Amino acid sequence: MFEELMMELEERMNKALEALKEEFATIRTGRANVSLLEGLTVDYYGAPTPVTQVATVTVPEPRLLMIQPWDKSLLHAVEKAIQQSDLGLAPNNDGAVIRLHIPQLTEERRKELVKVVHKRTEDARVAVRNIRRDGNDALKKKEKQDGVSEDAVKSAMDKVQELTDKKMTKIDELMAAKEKEVMEV
Repeated sequence: MFEELMMELEERMNKALEALKEEFATIRTGRANVSLLEGLTVDYYGAPTPVTQVATVTVPEPRLLMIQPWDKSLLHAVEKAIQQSDLGLAPNNDGAVIRLHIPQLTEERRKELVKVVHKRTEDARVAVRNIRRDGNDALKKKEKQDGVSEDAVKSAMDKVQELTDKKMTKIDELMAAKEKEVMEV
């Protein structure tokens, strides 16, 4: 009876989890990762274009990102975009490629990043709780409008809570893994 609603709620919760994973990927750890450049765009023939779509980005060493634009005229635009971003990295342009050296994180910076991880985790939890609330409201509405039995609605609400608990556990696992990654020296 409520399978369609449950599938919709699970899909929305999964999207919240995916958004959290994407946000975690942009949090800098002590290692080079191509996802650091995810939100970085350059002006490419009048259109803002992600750096990863106009250049080859490689990780030749654990603490080095190498960016090689396909169009050499973009070299300075990519360099400028990196300097203006909030990455806190200094690009090294040698005329052919840009090298980004990822510095070792200080203990203080690691703790700040853990706080960011916790904040993003809490945002994801709130999103999942809001989805649960929407589902429960829809169930209550069905009870009033369609005359569905109170027991059926209660049973469905329990299933919504089980789904929510499962997703909260997954969020906690993601947070613990990212926290461990950030604190790793």
